Amino acid sequence: MGIAFGIVGLFCAGLVVLLQASYRKDRSFSDYAVGGRSYGAWLQSMSFLNSWWPGGILLSLTGMALGSGVVAFYMPIYSLLTVLLMYVMARRVWLWGAANDLKTQADLLRLRYDSTALAVTSSVISVLSIMPWLVLGFKGLGAMFSALSMGRLTAGQSVACGVALILVRQVWTIRMGMRGLVISDMYQGIVAYVGGTALILGLIAWMAGQGLSPSHLPAHMLRVPGVGGNDGGPLTLFSMILTGTLGGWCWPPIFVRLYTADSVRSMLRAGVFSAPLSMLFSMALVVMGLMAAALPGLHGEADMAWFEVARLAAGPVGLGLAGTVMLAATMGGVDAIIQAMGTQVANDIVGAGRTLPYRTSILTAKGTMVVATALAAGIACLPIAHLSMLALLSYQGIIQVAVAQYGGLFWRRGTAAAGIAGMVAGFATAIVLETVFHGAAAHVGGLSSGVIGLAVNAATYVALSLLAPHPAAETRRVARLFAGADTSRRDTAPPIALAQGDAA
Repeated sequence: MGIAFGIVGLFCAGLVVLLQASYRKDRSFSDYAVGGRSYGAWLQSMSFLNSWWPGGILLSLTGMALGSGVVAFYMPIYSLLTVLLMYVMARRVWLWGAANDLKTQADLLRLRYDSTALAVTSSVISVLSIMPWLVLGFKGLGAMFSALSMGRLTAGQSVACGVALILVRQVWTIRMGMRGLVISDMYQGIVAYVGGTALILGLIAWMAGQGLSPSHLPAHMLRVPGVGGNDGGPLTLFSMILTGTLGGWCWPPIFVRLYTADSVRSMLRAGVFSAPLSMLFSMALVVMGLMAAALPGLHGEADMAWFEVARLAAGPVGLGLAGTVMLAATMGGVDAIIQAMGTQVANDIVGAGRTLPYRTSILTAKGTMVVATALAAGIACLPIAHLSMLALLSYQGIIQVAVAQYGGLFWRRGTAAAGIAGMVAGFATAIVLETVFHGAAAHVGGLSSGVIGLAVNAATYVALSLLAPHPAAETRRVARLFAGADTSRRDTAPPIALAQGDAA
């Protein structure tokens, strides 16, 4: 046990030294919220990976592959499609952001639609949707402490230790804002996704040496939901992939990464760097889970297979390495959520429709981060049976931001009223289908509640935009906004800044 905790301790010590050495005082709220838009491709790629693949994925994706089979490959597939989607939207998002000092996803919606109400609506949905994932991050660390202690810590003690560790880590997140996140993401990303991939491949090689192979899987693990008359309708897999792909850039912690880049070129290069590593990491993790299905005793606690395989392969050293990889990935995900919540509350809810003084913005953001951390920590220590289901439900809710977001980026006729109505209608549809008519959505060809809500959302958005179009002044303002980004051929932002309500 001492060896495993010692390896994790060395990782933590290195992180503290790095953060202390790189600290410098922020000069503005933009500096605090998006790091001064100063980061290149490598920092961007690791920052994206550290937000996209949280530590819990090592437990859940391995467990899904071990328990359900090849359907787990859907996650690497939609993750690649999410990177491709970034290529489509990156240029306009970054140019509008740099030219107008945008800091959040809601800022983009406020600029595009000239609507504070739409920005606040999206922010409220976002904050509510990401809270369960913060709690799950704390609970994942509890699983890590339980595994590293080899069962000597109780479930409650393990979660408390995980919460305490993250609370200490938040000193730097709250103090340094986005700058601290991006710098630590580079360190954590190398450990989690370069070192983690090497560890996964090593565990695969060890299992292959034991005579284990995915070719020995039982027939039911080779089936895909909705295909060949299996559980679910014919659109089940499509629904899973579509939800993940569109929802990826609807999460505020992911979206804000687009604004931290120093140029459009850096954003696109980050996609080139991160896509292969993301695919290798996630595909290898699924293969490891499939191979582990043949090991005895793992199916009872499939989500702990990540630690158990490492322990069987290399004892305490394996456990320590597995814990370090998970901690590195978890810190990135948890820090990104907490920082995004603080920035959104300060910038988009408390600061809605007005510009807060720098000191007020910083204090509001930091205060929100402290409250969110304490609240999530308290909830994580409670024995909540269906928290994972709440987290999945939140995914069905967050993708309702997609219509107004993507519609606003690629369709000039979309209006603010249509965006608000569509978002509310889609969110309400998804919630009602999941809670009042639980399971009913699966009978509509296998579509999820979120995808059905998305269809209602899109239909409402298009219909209202066509039936009640922009007034002439707003049409001219939107045309100028699009023209400024479309005609620029530079990596730096063009002079297209438009004040709220500017229709000149």
